[in-house]
Amino acid sequence: MKPIIAGPCSAESQEQILKTAEFLSSQTPVNTMRAGVWKPRTRPGGFEGCAEDGLRWLHEAKQRFGLSMAVEVAVPEHVELCLKHQIDMVWLGARTSGNPFAVQEIAEALRGTQLSAMVKNPLNPDLQSWLGAIERIEKSGISGVKAVHRGFSINLESQFRYPPMWEVPVEIKRLRPDIAVFCDPSHIAGEAHLVPIIAQKALDMEMDGLMIEVHPTPKAALTDASQQLDFAGFEHLLQHLIVKNTTSPGNELQQMRALIDDLDEELIAVLAKRMKLVGEIGAYKNTNQITILQMERWKAAMKHRIDFGRKNQLDDDFMLALWRLIHSESLRIQGN
Repeated sequence: MKPIIAGPCSAESQEQILKTAEFLSSQTPVNTMRAGVWKPRTRPGGFEGCAEDGLRWLHEAKQRFGLSMAVEVAVPEHVELCLKHQIDMVWLGARTSGNPFAVQEIAEALRGTQLSAMVKNPLNPDLQSWLGAIERIEKSGISGVKAVHRGFSINLESQFRYPPMWEVPVEIKRLRPDIAVFCDPSHIAGEAHLVPIIAQKALDMEMDGLMIEVHPTPKAALTDASQQLDFAGFEHLLQHLIVKNTTSPGNELQQMRALIDDLDEELIAVLAKRMKLVGEIGAYKNTNQITILQMERWKAAMKHRIDFGRKNQLDDDFMLALWRLIHSESLRIQGN
C-alpha cells in the first residue's frame, strides 16, 4: 500500500485528537496524521480552529503514539508555532498556493528548518501557479516537497465537490517526475461515500499517496462533516483499495482510459449546462414570439464551430456531424 496521511479536518478537542491518533497508529499504511488548527471560514462567525491549543494536542499525540504530525499553514507565524510544538510537516492550502506573495512569505519562514512541506493545488486549474508555488518552497531549501491534488473549483455540474480534472496532476508528474503527487479524495468528493471512488482512481492514476480526512464522529465535526470518514469507513477503505502493478504493460493504457473517463464527464457536464441555457433561450423566444430556428444564425454558428474545430485539429466532417446533433437536440428542447 502507498503512504497515507489521515486525520480530521480540524483539531477540535484533546480527546478527539488522542482518540484519532490511537486509531491511526494501528493502521499500517498511515505514518502521518493531519489536522487543521487554523480554519478561517469563507464567512466569519464559524469555528475557526483551536490554534496553539490544537498544536499542543498534536504534540501530545505524537509523543504517545509515534505518528508524524502535519498542519496547514497560511502565514509565517504559523510556521514558527509549528516549529515550537515540533510539528513534522506543513502544507499550503488551495487559497494560499494560488497567491505568490503568501507562498514567498511562507517559503522564507521555512528557510533553514527541517520541516517537510506539501503544496495543494490552487482553486483554479492553473498548472503554472501550482508548479510556481512548489518551486518557491523548494528554493527555500526544503527538499522533497510534495504536491497534493485536491480538485478544482470550476463552474461545472459534477457529482464531486471539486472536480478532479486528472489531466492536471498527471501533467505535474510528466513535467516533474521527481515530485511525489498525493491525492486528497476527501475534498474532491465532498461526500464520504464518494471518497473510496476517488481514492481508488487516484491509485489507478499512479498518484504516490493519499491524504484522507478521518474523524471519530463525523456527524459531530465542526468543519466539513459530510466528507470525513469514521473509523469503520476508513478501515473498509483500506481493505478494498487495490494498488495495481505499475510495471504491467497495460498500466499506461489504463491511465489514458481513466483520463478519457474524466474528460467525458467534463464534456457531459458542459453539454448539460449548454442545454439548460438553450431551454432558457427557448422560453424567451416563446414569450417574445421569436421563431425557434433562424437560418442565418445557424449557418454562421456552424461555420464558426467547424473553423474553431479545424484550428484544434478536429476533422471538418466530425465537427459538422457533432454540431448537427447538438443543434438538433437544442431545437427539440426549445420546441417543448
